[in-house]
Amino acid sequence: MELGKTRALRGPNIWSQVTVLETVLDVSDHTALSADDLEIIHERVGRFLNPCASVGEGEICGSFFNPGLALTELLVRIALELQTQAGSIVTVGRVAETGEPGQYRVVVQYHEEPVGRMAVDCAVGYLKAAIEDQAFDVQARIAEIRSLDQQIRLGPSTGAIVRAAWARGIPARRLNDRSLVQLGYGSRQHRILAAETDKTSAVAESIVQDKELTKNLLAAVGVPVPKGRPVNSADDAWEAAQEIGLPVVIKPQDGNQGRGVAVNLNSHDQVIAAYKAAQAEGSEIICEKFAPGSDYRLLVIGYKLVAASRREPPQVMGDGKHTISQLVIEANKDPRRGEDHATSLSKLRLDDIACGVLAEQGLTVDSIPAAGQVVLIRRNANLSTGGSATDVTDLVHPEVSARVIEGVRMVGLDIAGVDVVCSDISRPLEQQGGVIVEINAAPGLRMHLEPSYGKGRPVGEAIVGTMFSDGDDGRIPVVAVTGTNGKTTTTRLIAHILRCMGKRVGMTCTDGVYINDRRIDTGDCSGPKSARTILANPVVEAAVLETARGGILREGLGFDLCNAAVVTNIADGDHLGMNGIDTAEQLARVKRVPVEAVGPNGYAVLNADDPLTAAMAEYCPGKVLFFSRTPENPIIAAHRAKGGKAIYVLNNCVMASEGSWEARVALLDSVPLTFGGLIGFQVENVMAAAAAAWTLGVPFEMIRSAMESFVNDPQKVPARFNVVQFRGATIVIDYGHNSAALIALCEAFDKMPHERRLIVYTAAGDRRDEDIISQGKIIGDGFDEMVLYEDQCRRGRADGEVISLMRKGLALGSRLNSNQLHETRGEMVAIEMALRKMRPGDLVLIQADQVEEAIAFVQQLLPKLAAEHLAPAR
Repeated sequence: MELGKTRALRGPNIWSQVTVLETVLDVSDHTALSADDLEIIHERVGRFLNPCASVGEGEICGSFFNPGLALTELLVRIALELQTQAGSIVTVGRVAETGEPGQYRVVVQYHEEPVGRMAVDCAVGYLKAAIEDQAFDVQARIAEIRSLDQQIRLGPSTGAIVRAAWARGIPARRLNDRSLVQLGYGSRQHRILAAETDKTSAVAESIVQDKELTKNLLAAVGVPVPKGRPVNSADDAWEAAQEIGLPVVIKPQDGNQGRGVAVNLNSHDQVIAAYKAAQAEGSEIICEKFAPGSDYRLLVIGYKLVAASRREPPQVMGDGKHTISQLVIEANKDPRRGEDHATSLSKLRLDDIACGVLAEQGLTVDSIPAAGQVVLIRRNANLSTGGSATDVTDLVHPEVSARVIEGVRMVGLDIAGVDVVCSDISRPLEQQGGVIVEINAAPGLRMHLEPSYGKGRPVGEAIVGTMFSDGDDGRIPVVAVTGTNGKTTTTRLIAHILRCMGKRVGMTCTDGVYINDRRIDTGDCSGPKSARTILANPVVEAAVLETARGGILREGLGFDLCNAAVVTNIADGDHLGMNGIDTAEQLARVKRVPVEAVGPNGYAVLNADDPLTAAMAEYCPGKVLFFSRTPENPIIAAHRAKGGKAIYVLNNCVMASEGSWEARVALLDSVPLTFGGLIGFQVENVMAAAAAAWTLGVPFEMIRSAMESFVNDPQKVPARFNVVQFRGATIVIDYGHNSAALIALCEAFDKMPHERRLIVYTAAGDRRDEDIISQGKIIGDGFDEMVLYEDQCRRGRADGEVISLMRKGLALGSRLNSNQLHETRGEMVAIEMALRKMRPGDLVLIQADQVEEAIAFVQQLLPKLAAEHLAPAR
């Protein structure tokens, strides 16, 4: 039983809208298991899996009549349950056949990728042990998974903010392995770092890190603060304590989270020891008057009091039987107690400070306290050192709230945790000698989210509310463009329309990543990584993302929702036989993923002339807009009858309709991209772009103007039907590399005046044999002279194999003549050979593989050929 390579699908994917791991499990060694064997194996893990609450109804398709499928399904259930019992609740699993005997595709949901991977590996080990009837310590492995999850997942504070954002439909993306998170997309995003936001003032943070400065500023506005001063030595600390009067507090001037803080110090030895402990946390130390009463933390967000808690120092209660050490071990078994702030409570620690506090009570870790005796482990009540909290938000006196907010305004923080010491939080501080002892930036939210006692408060929602106003989901318009052919041209045209609207547009396509006209990355950038790059850019006001098959299969989408998903067409013979996609129907399933990610108010823009594309309509969570070359298309007619939106061509005009209403969008004679409406596939691209723009609310006048100004030259749309006139011949540079594209090109050439047709072409080596042969036949039917070539990158094919397959197809064509077929090596050599054979009246198609290099080569070669033509004969 072996696992293949595991892929993390980090966005919506062919299996689900949630993040999943996908791998292949080889169980070929176990396909001979009988039904009795399977029942025994299932019983061995059944106690662990029963009830398997983490697997929803219908989530896994499988059958115990198939041993391999049954084992794979069991593996998925184990992987899900391991994560769930470790505290990471997951529900989505899938099992599918791969077509290879004994091999099955395994899909398991995860929240944290390393946790999911560990769970899948552990599930394999557990299942192997069950098959072989070997011991397996599943609880120990769950503990390991839980520990990893607590280490790497977002902490309670950041997690609460992210969940609040999700609840409002605001997308969230973690930017590093700590707590830096992007909320929203593009120019409407904000960022948080734990309980800090991009609105948190760095000056204010510097102020509150200086406790003496903070105290002076608060005193200046009449906020009660404790007496005290900075001290520079242990002896000076004792001298200050005598000046102020015992008991006192010793703490670092720039400390946080209670580190190095010692309270209620009543003796010389205590003060000296506390000073040394504080020195370990900071170089500047403060001695302050200890204020009697309870320790309260008040949370102020956007200058409003949102939550308040009374904090209790870490403690255990004796039972007259167990030692303090044993009581601490028992207390730490509470699942709410964890490490690194990952849980609502922190574990109790019996370190040197704790031993010192015990000694003050006349105890050691081996002492057995009497039943009911409260034993302090720490003097301070910070949750980070094991303290607990009781919610008292509803008890805070308005005057206390007012003083706290005044103090926060004085230092300038947008989010602040204010430490108050007083006897009764329901009375004004001035009446009881209460004081504000500290104001903290980036306060921990755990005590307010999940207090030990009382109800949690919506602090995450309050923080999100300071960044996003009511109704603001932090999203920019996102258009995803997919399909077999026409993706890049459609993507570029939509981006052009939005730019004409004054938007700063981020675009990804097979030519690179662009911010307006500036290319910031090169190569094929039609995958999820490039999409995330655009959506993370704070200047981008609209995103148009070419979304290719490979990226969807490899990693899922780079976004959670889109406003419009455009599917141009689904053609047979392109990228089939790769990554388990063997049929056009399976390819359509992949291309359907962006349609399934359309938001509830968004649109799927679908080609009604293509059955596989049109069939995606039923999977769209939002609305649907169909486009077609004719209004007589039955799908268009039925859709209009229901009041739906449609785009079609009528009398050489692009028309928009909604129900019985219709309006002219553009006259094709005025749209250069379509050559007056002659180039059918460009007409489809224009309709798709116009439809997407319409769904985004772009006025028809702007769509028309943008289309009339869009020219598909090599700079704006490289190798997308770029037309060059040279000495009476027409050169077309195009990237089309599949049978459907070749057919569309030939249909376009039928409408262009010419005497002969020449082609420079190669086929991609990773296509199926039958697809390469098909391309050869189309070329043999459609062209008079051919220059075929192979490059060094043959994508797994043997030398000469691609051309050999194309020859088989050419032999089936109607125009083949041995004098008309030329073979060579290298793309540029082939281009030069064809252009030197070109004569007036010819139409030459250059299928550009290395797009930029091919275009540059043609642009350099043509002047040279012109000069040679003009040169006098010798």
